[in-house]
Parts: sequence; C-alpha cells; structure tokens
Amino acid sequence: MLQSPSVVEQQASPSPNSGLFDAFIQWFDVIPADTPALREKAYHLRYQVYCCENQYENPDENLQQMEMDAFDERSAHSLVIDRASGVAVGTVRLIFSGRETPTGVFPVQHILRQPLPADLPVSSTVEISRFAISKKMRKMADGDKNVNCSIILGLMRALVQMSLEYGVTDWLAAMEPSLLRLLGRFGIDFAPLGPLVEYHGIRQPCHVNFERLLEQIRQDHFDLWEFVTEPNDSWKAAKAS
Repeated sequence: MLQSPSVVEQQASPSPNSGLFDAFIQWFDVIPADTPALREKAYHLRYQVYCCENQYENPDENLQQMEMDAFDERSAHSLVIDRASGVAVGTVRLIFSGRETPTGVFPVQHILRQPLPADLPVSSTVEISRFAISKKMRKMADGDKNVNCSIILGLMRALVQMSLEYGVTDWLAAMEPSLLRLLGRFGIDFAPLGPLVEYHGIRQPCHVNFERLLEQIRQDHFDLWEFVTEPNDSWKAAKAS
C-alpha cells in the first residue's frame, strides 16, 4: 500500500527529537505494572517522590514505605525501568471511572471549581495521576535535560499504551504548568478546566480528548506518534505472558 507523500517525508526527514527517543530506547523500558510485585515497585517509588522528596503525603500514613490510596483499586499502572539496574525511575497511573462520591467520580473533581464538561463520556474517561520521576534519577542524569525529558516521554508512551488497551477516549489531569509547557513542545496540548489551583503546589486542572490528541500528534509530530503508539519489546512480552 502506497503511503502519502507527507508521511513518507515525515519518516525520511531527520527529527530534532530523535535524540530523546534514542536515549530512552538505549537506557530505559516501559512496562505495565500488572503484577503485585511490579505494583509494589510503583508504590515504593511514589513513597520516595510523594512522601520523602516532596512531603506531599504523610509518610506515617503509608506503611512499608509504599504510597497507596483508595484509587489504586481502580487504576492501571506503568513503570519506566532503568535497563542496566532494573530500578524503577518513573511511574504513572490511569484512574478509571468508578462509584460516585461526594466530590465526584475522579479525584480532580475535588479541586475543580466548576463541573466537568457536560458532554464528557465518563465511562471511557480516565484521570492521569501519580506522574512521578525519581529525584535520584534526575541527579544521576547530572542535569542532562535530554535524559529527564526522555523519561517524561516514556511515561507518555505508557499512558498511550494503557489508553489504547482499555479503549480510553478522554484524559483528565491536574498538572504542573511547567510540565504542561514541556508537553506542549511536542504537540501534547491539554485544555484548562478552570483556573490554577493550589494542590501539592500550583496545578492546572485540564482535559484532552485522547483520540483527537493522538491524531493531531500523528499529523504534526509523526516521530513522536510512532514512539508512543508502538509497544516496546518489554511491553509486548509482559502482555504476552
């Protein structure tokens, strides 16, 4: 089947971001945390980031040095793993819709100052949560922004893989403005849901239609689209086992 000239051109042209993708593929893997042992790795990393490095959560309320909450029971989790050591350096989860609570279906509703969009398909919507990278890894990178940025893109790859697997249509999140700006450089643009709020620092509640976002990335950043949509060997092996 012949490809359109634009696609051929995108594939043939050198990408300014190819170094980020190459660095990630060389040093890291993305895997689903779909076993108790792998989820414990995610919880341990969250404890390090949310309880020790940033004091967002009370370490005394998280036993065995694992940061966990009630939303983990209805979440899918992923890890970014350092190939050489097997150490988890990044983690993220998707929270699926569940039972209505006094503050809403998703945790972001607790900090929103307005209702969710009326046309939001709640049953196929998820909230991006616990997007965390080890500060130890950031120090090991010795200020190399490419390494840190490649891990962030690796976590986005994880989010895309999970969303494709579970038929997700929409993403909700409460993100740091600096992270939103970084993602925007790659065409990953979220729409704000109301004003900035104070929650573990300044956060922007936001939303994006996942299906439209993926198509926009395919058109404007084909190299990134290939990177996030193609499962790596470790992801394939985990799902095949």
